[in-house]
Amino acid sequence: MSSSQNPDGHGAGVLDSDDEVLSGEAVAIEVQPVGVFMRSLGAMIDMLLSWALFVGYIAVRYWMLGATGDGALDRILSVLAIVTSFVVVPCAVETLTHGRSLGRLAVGGRIVRMDGGAAGFRHAFIRALLGVLEIYMTFGAVAFLTGAFSGRSQRLGDLVAGTYSQKVRTPALPARAPVMPAGLESWAAIADVARMPDRLARRISQFLENAAQLHPASRARIAQDLLTEASAYISPVPTAPAEAVLVAATVLRRQRERRALALADERVERLSGIRVGG
Repeated sequence: MSSSQNPDGHGAGVLDSDDEVLSGEAVAIEVQPVGVFMRSLGAMIDMLLSWALFVGYIAVRYWMLGATGDGALDRILSVLAIVTSFVVVPCAVETLTHGRSLGRLAVGGRIVRMDGGAAGFRHAFIRALLGVLEIYMTFGAVAFLTGAFSGRSQRLGDLVAGTYSQKVRTPALPARAPVMPAGLESWAAIADVARMPDRLARRISQFLENAAQLHPASRARIAQDLLTEASAYISPVPTAPAEAVLVAATVLRRQRERRALALADERVERLSGIRVGG
């Protein structure tokens, strides 16, 4: 998740839009729900595990009691096995792992509340109970149709419990931070790089991370397109290859943001010292 405002926020907040939540400090935080197809894949893995648990009970029952047994006791044990395999175990796993399961680990998802907070036992119990209807009794048809037409790929249990599956698998960090290209040091001393819109800054960052894998012609074209869009925030625009300008602007902006944060920390420490001394 990435912040889309300047202040730093912590904790969950209220829902802002389909792809953002507001933290307690009114910071818009971008979130990514797991898509319906990936959710279906994770649900299939969990379904297979639940069915394996139930079939394992049947095998143990026949091994211990044989083909003939007490009919009433057998029915009670069968109901208990169904409830345990399809409700109790999924609910317990989701509660103890804070919204995870083997299937969701495989697809990189985690069940959270609509405000981004951790789901609890009540949410897990509602989801597991309704999951018997929409997943096991209909072989996932109701869950898939509901997820396909809901804003965050929520199945019926999510809509009732107020939860959704959030993507928690994040891309690896770049191996090294970009450095100022040679020949642009004098430009950096006088340049002014304003804060860019978050989506544009993210696109530039993704391009610079993956530029080496692009075809040279595509690489040059994309760099020029990004520079054309970013030139409104760079003054003056140096005479240099477009990709080098993007790298230089990124380095300069990061340096200035780090200095601004350091100054802010010093100001807070100074004010704290004054208050303690007073």
